[in-house]
Amino acid sequence: MYIAVDAMGGDYAPGAVVEGAVSASREYGIEVLLVGNRDRILHELERVQAKESSLLAIQHATETISMSDSPAAAVRNKRDSSLHVAFKHVKSGNAGAVVSAGNSGAVLALAITSLGRLKGVERPAIVTVLPTLGQRACLIDSGANVECKPQHLVQFAIMGEVYARVVRGIRYPRIGVLSNGEEDSKGTEATRVAHEILGKLSLNYIGYIEGRDLNSGNVDVIVTDGFTGNVALKTMEGFYDFLHAQLRSLFTANWQGKLAYLLLRRSFADLRASLDTDEIGGAPLLGTKGLPIIAHGASSPKAIKNAIRLADESVRRGVNDQIIENLHALSETAFLTAELKRGGRNLWTHIRDRFRHRDGQGTESPPVSHPSARADTPEFDTHRQPTPASHQRPNGHAGQDPTGSTDQTPGFARSHSGHTPDQKEEEHHK
Repeated sequence: MYIAVDAMGGDYAPGAVVEGAVSASREYGIEVLLVGNRDRILHELERVQAKESSLLAIQHATETISMSDSPAAAVRNKRDSSLHVAFKHVKSGNAGAVVSAGNSGAVLALAITSLGRLKGVERPAIVTVLPTLGQRACLIDSGANVECKPQHLVQFAIMGEVYARVVRGIRYPRIGVLSNGEEDSKGTEATRVAHEILGKLSLNYIGYIEGRDLNSGNVDVIVTDGFTGNVALKTMEGFYDFLHAQLRSLFTANWQGKLAYLLLRRSFADLRASLDTDEIGGAPLLGTKGLPIIAHGASSPKAIKNAIRLADESVRRGVNDQIIENLHALSETAFLTAELKRGGRNLWTHIRDRFRHRDGQGTESPPVSHPSARADTPEFDTHRQPTPASHQRPNGHAGQDPTGSTDQTPGFARSHSGHTPDQKEEEHHK
């Protein structure tokens, strides 16, 4: 199955894109479908001494979506753009994923409108891999969703866990929700409710984490909304540029600095390699049928090569199938929003009872008194081994009762007294 590549997307397209595609085909044996202006693609193939073959096919497209194009207008009006045609090949089954360094807004729009969402996914999310003191961590969402409800954050956590385990090779991914403190009372209404739910599921959830933990190596999947995630990501990129400029100034200021650089040159080469985003390639958009990989607009041939490799690995390892499987049980709790708005019982009681009666048998089971007691909690991945004690959080992480918040988020609205507005009005009349 091909990986469809938007050959006309990116600051250095089609040259860098074609060169990266050729490298991916040669080094990894990946079947690549280059989509774009045929004549320009053939010219670039000739430049890198390559030609069209069974591993390197070309699909002609007459239009290009530029970085300045409105995503909505481009989706409507440029039906024969390289990006649009690439998504058509994924939808038809001829390709398994799309790689593009072009207009990221258009990628998001086409992924949702052309391919659709996976079953159980309300909001697709972008996962970005971050450098840390240990192995790399996954940040989800890093820009697709500005505002999120609690159930979206829970879905992000599950999708991120699957990606970290299946693609990144982390056996028991540690999951944390990004917040303004580690205490259960911190965060927003959405994070507190998500924190409560995640603490009950069969995931290696370690609780809230703070901004200082992003690169610590103490967490593998960082869950947040797209606005916060994108700000955090851009802040790290800005600090990297600042640090690079400061070091350059330090080592070129005088002869002592130049001598120090010569002594530390190999160590700095290792540091630069650990921070090299080209090694990652791109950021997957998880939650849609097919698998879009969003590469940076200024991607080099090396970055495009690795983005194609990432797409191929994700497709071959069945990331989407595992996301659907792990979200299957969670999707049955969608009814909670309406019931909680009417003033139902405790959030976890709803989830627990829903799973208990999902088969229509109504079999009773002992109540859960602590997050570590998981007798009635559904396994999201039946193939995953139980999390060993060494990977679990030492203390319980049941979050604050979501009914203790003042945030009037639809479906989760509560007052300080723990009563719904309807219940308070009823008591007032009494």
